Amino acid sequence: MTRVRKSPRSSFRLVNDFLAYLRLERGMSENTVCAYKNDAEHLLQFLQSVGTPVTETVENDIHEFLAALHEIGIQPRSQARTIAGIRAFFRFLRMEGMIDADPTELVETPRIPDSLPDVLSVEEINAMTASIDYEQSEAARNHAIIETLYGSGLRVSELTDLRIPHINFSERYMMVQGKGCKQRLVPMSDLSVSLIEEYLPQRNSLKIKKGSEDILFLNRRGGKMTRVMVFYVVSRLAEAAGIRKKVSPHTLRHSFATHLLEGGANLRAIQEMLGHESLATTEIYVHLDRSRLREELLAHHPHFLKDEP
Repeated sequence: MTRVRKSPRSSFRLVNDFLAYLRLERGMSENTVCAYKNDAEHLLQFLQSVGTPVTETVENDIHEFLAALHEIGIQPRSQARTIAGIRAFFRFLRMEGMIDADPTELVETPRIPDSLPDVLSVEEINAMTASIDYEQSEAARNHAIIETLYGSGLRVSELTDLRIPHINFSERYMMVQGKGCKQRLVPMSDLSVSLIEEYLPQRNSLKIKKGSEDILFLNRRGGKMTRVMVFYVVSRLAEAAGIRKKVSPHTLRHSFATHLLEGGANLRAIQEMLGHESLATTEIYVHLDRSRLREELLAHHPHFLKDEP
């Protein structure tokens, strides 16, 4: 008996039906549903850009999509998670009778390297900030960027998306939009708060572009900074400080976590501040309250420690 293929749906309806399937039939968490939604939308955008209908997708199209992710710097671990999302999407399409074969069936998950990124010492991070030339107009901004990355362990995308209304200056906390549409509260050091307050007058003197009115870190033209610009700021300061390691914004994030761990901080607290979820257990995740997170930083982060009387 010949299988009758269903008529194609609009991309919008297709994604919505996929999300309903994930929630109702697969019983997935809202975080996973949100992540898989992004994967499906990115894939559909890519297929549209190359003129390939989703119902005619073959394995080579998937490889081209993954190659495009690699070219923009998406790491193997993130690629592996994306593959999981689009595999679920094509299983859904096959279940719905829209395709006869799953083009992801033979796609291999990229090997995730065991090596970890370099870690900077506290002295090296201080050397980076000491190399900032305060004769330059972006000096206050760049100092605040380094301290926010290292002092709170933000991802570069979280830093560029950081908005002024999401910062509680009096309580030393900020609301961060992380991966998978997840939000979290992250403690801030007194130093990072004071550096941001020092930067704000210079920021507010810019002719701010439409759409960037409440974005914290802006370029000299008043627009939102790109990830590439932050990479440039960090790597340039590392070079000026004479650091020979390969330094990126993620190096500061990894140094944040490593220094806390080495200082004896609670691993669960570090996971919470980084926006990581435990994948080793299915138990309900116990969130730590804001005061507990701040206590961990005050006790263990080098830039939070107070001099002994």
